[in-house]
Amino acid sequence: MSDSDNGFVARHDLYDEAQEEAAARIPEQVREHGLEVVRLSFADQHGILRGKTIVADALPSMLRNGCRMTTTLLAKDTAHKTVYPVFTQGGGFGMDEMTGGGDFVMVGDPATFRILPWAPATGWMLSDIYFPTGVPVPFSTRAICRGVLEDLRTRGYEFIAGLEVEFHLFKLDDPMLAPEHAGQPAAPPKVSLLAHGFQYLTEIRYDELDPVLAILRRDLLDLGLPLRSMEAEFGPSQCEVTFATRAGLEAADDMVLFRSAVKQICRRNGYHATFMCRPGLANLFSSGWHLHQSLQARDTGSNAFASDDGFLSPLARGYLAGMLTHARAASVFTTPTINGYKRLQAFSLAPDRAVWARDNRGVMVRALGGAEAAEVRLENRIGEPAANPYLYMVSQILSGLDGVDRGLEPPDPSDTPYESEAETLPRSLMEALQALDDSTMFRTALGDRFIDYIQTLKQAEVSRFLATVTDWEHREYFEIF
Repeated sequence: MSDSDNGFVARHDLYDEAQEEAAARIPEQVREHGLEVVRLSFADQHGILRGKTIVADALPSMLRNGCRMTTTLLAKDTAHKTVYPVFTQGGGFGMDEMTGGGDFVMVGDPATFRILPWAPATGWMLSDIYFPTGVPVPFSTRAICRGVLEDLRTRGYEFIAGLEVEFHLFKLDDPMLAPEHAGQPAAPPKVSLLAHGFQYLTEIRYDELDPVLAILRRDLLDLGLPLRSMEAEFGPSQCEVTFATRAGLEAADDMVLFRSAVKQICRRNGYHATFMCRPGLANLFSSGWHLHQSLQARDTGSNAFASDDGFLSPLARGYLAGMLTHARAASVFTTPTINGYKRLQAFSLAPDRAVWARDNRGVMVRALGGAEAAEVRLENRIGEPAANPYLYMVSQILSGLDGVDRGLEPPDPSDTPYESEAETLPRSLMEALQALDDSTMFRTALGDRFIDYIQTLKQAEVSRFLATVTDWEHREYFEIF
C-alpha cells in the first residue's frame, strides 16, 4: 500500500471528522510520552482481543493504511482451532475474500487511543476490520453493534448501559509452561486462593484482596475506564466491579478493554484472573455479568424507560416483553460458553427461566428505579462475564425493539421466580443454539450468514466437548460396568 496521503483510510473514507482530529493528535502523544510501540487490536468473534504491535516510527503509515491480518482469525473457536476449511474455494464461508487464509485490513479507531499504564512505553488502539476492497468484514461484531446502534438512533434513542461484572482473582502458583502442557487448548495454570470468601461484602475479605485490587484500580482508572465500585463477592477469591453508565459502543469497548487489562495486569504481578463463569475448582461460586440498560431520548436527553409515576414507561414495558420473549435464542449471545449454563440454577442468585420482577434477584430481568427518572432501568442477570460485549448488547436491543414494534406486554412480575410456569432458559449451549437457529427475529435482523457463522463456531466447541470423556463419566462407569 502507498504511504501517500491517499492511503487506505482516505480512499475508503473510513474516518469521520472526530477520528481525523484524534488521528492527527496521536503522533504528538507518542512523542510526548516517549512511546516505543502501539498495540493495534480488534475484538474477534468471541470478544477476545487480537492484533499486532506497531513500532512508533511505523505508526503514521498505519494510521493512513491500516495493518494487514489473516482472515483465519475469524474462523477460530475458543481453543484457537480453525473450524472452517479455509483452503477450499470460499474458505467454507462461500466468500472469495475468505479463500486461502488471505488478509483483511485492521484500521485503528483513533478515538480509542490510550497509553497502557502497566506496559512501559506502550500505546493501544482498538480497531475495525475491512477487506482489502474497503468493504467492512461482515463478521466484525463491533461493526454489527455499531450498525444496530445507528438504527436505534434513527428511532430517536441512545442505548445506555451500566456494567456489573463478577470474576475471580488467584495467586499464580504454576503457569504450566512445560512443552507437554501446550496444546489447543493449553493446560490451565495452577492457582491458589487470595481469600476464602463466603463472607459476602465483608470488609476483612476485601482487605485480603486489596493488594491486587489496588493495582487494578490504579491502572484501570489511568486507562480512563469509568470505574464505580470494587467489591468482595460471595465466593472464594471472587470480586465484582461496577462501572458508571456509558452510551452504546463505549460501554462495549470498555468491557473488552477491561477484561484484557485485568488479565494482563494480574499476570505481570504474579496473579491469575479469570472471567470463566464457573471455574472447575473446589468450593468456587459462579460469576455473572449483569447488564443494566435503558434508552435515552436523543432530543431531550431524558430516560425513555421512565414513566410519570417513576416506573416503567410503555416503551420500557414493550422492550422488557421482547427481552423475555427472545431470551432463549439470545442466550447464545448472553451465555456463549458450555460452562456458562452451569450457573443458571434454581434457587440461586441466577435465573433459570424468563421472568421479571421489580426487585428480585432470582429473576432474569430486574426492573429498578424509583423517584429519580434517570435511575429507571432493566437489569438482565442472565449474562456470563465471558460474553462478547458487542453481541450481548446487540441481542438486548434487537429483542427489546421487537417487543416494542409488536406491541408486546410483559406478563405479571414473578415474586417466586423459581416456581413460575414461565418458559425455562436453556439448560445447555446445545439447547440455546437450537433456539437461535429457530429464531426468525434474529435471522432477519442479523442475516442468515452471520447466524450460520456463529452456529458453526459454537457447534465446533460442542462437538469437541461431547467427544471428550469427562472425569465424571470415568468415575461413574469405569468400575461398576
